[in-house]
Amino acid sequence: MNVVEVTQLRVDYDDVTAVNDVSFHLEKGKIYGFVGPNGAGKTSTIKALAGILEPKRGTILLNGFNLETQREKALAHIGYMPDFSPVYENLKVWEYLDVFAAAYGLKAGDRSVSIEKWLQKVDLTIKRDTLIKGLSRGMRQRLVLAKILETDPKILFLDEPASGLDPIARKQIRDLLKEVSTNGVTILISSHILSELSDFVDSVIILEKGNLIMAGGIEDIRKQTGGAQKLMVRFTKEEEGLPVFEKILSSEGVSQEQISQDKSKYIVHLQSDDGTAFRLLNKLITSNVLLEECSVKKEDIEDIFLKVGAKEVS
Repeated sequence: MNVVEVTQLRVDYDDVTAVNDVSFHLEKGKIYGFVGPNGAGKTSTIKALAGILEPKRGTILLNGFNLETQREKALAHIGYMPDFSPVYENLKVWEYLDVFAAAYGLKAGDRSVSIEKWLQKVDLTIKRDTLIKGLSRGMRQRLVLAKILETDPKILFLDEPASGLDPIARKQIRDLLKEVSTNGVTILISSHILSELSDFVDSVIILEKGNLIMAGGIEDIRKQTGGAQKLMVRFTKEEEGLPVFEKILSSEGVSQEQISQDKSKYIVHLQSDDGTAFRLLNKLITSNVLLEECSVKKEDIEDIFLKVGAKEVS
């Protein structure tokens, strides 16, 4: 079931087109990574979906309701979190949650239970009586997420929700969003931390200069871009190991175009996971070449992103 359907969405700022006839859909209970360089149109798209920004044209259906003609119903079960969320700095943490819970019609007794639940889930229980102006940026991000989730949304639009969070807090947020998605919530999450999205999202949508470059499940996109796995090798003595490695690659039909280098690390991009990577590694090891580092991994979103050639808008 598609809970979000976007058809030929276009967003203009004066004579600049930020989003150019983009179409995609989101299925119920799945997490989507929204990927693209600065200026790609991610934030403009999310703002249009959340009803914050009026597009020049296009159709947006949320839970089956047309955002333009059935706005109140379309936005009734939507959660939106911008990169920099406004907050009431002179409220205490629990008061902030209470205000929004009341606005959504929760009764006083239910609000109390809900507030404590979400404070615990975002690890802010110890800060419940602290004024918001005393919170760090990361704490504010977690508080805003708690505010959104306590209203029981069915669709979440999150623009850089991990911004300002340390690695532990980012993992907590990922785990929480995974839990939420298993309850049927659909999540569209924009993030510049591409490596963290790979093991987190079900599908990815890639924008460049306002255009949709690619969309689909991670495995499908790996196939589309011709890459499934990567073998990474660093030699103890490069001058001895590299010639042997190149000979082994040639024997397996690996072309030079499939090989890249990151400083002293050599990376071989393979088009399938048919065992070629491990066969190459086994041949390298049995050749008695000394290795400082070696690994075999699936190509992640960052690899895909770099491969399709997305660049920042100047």
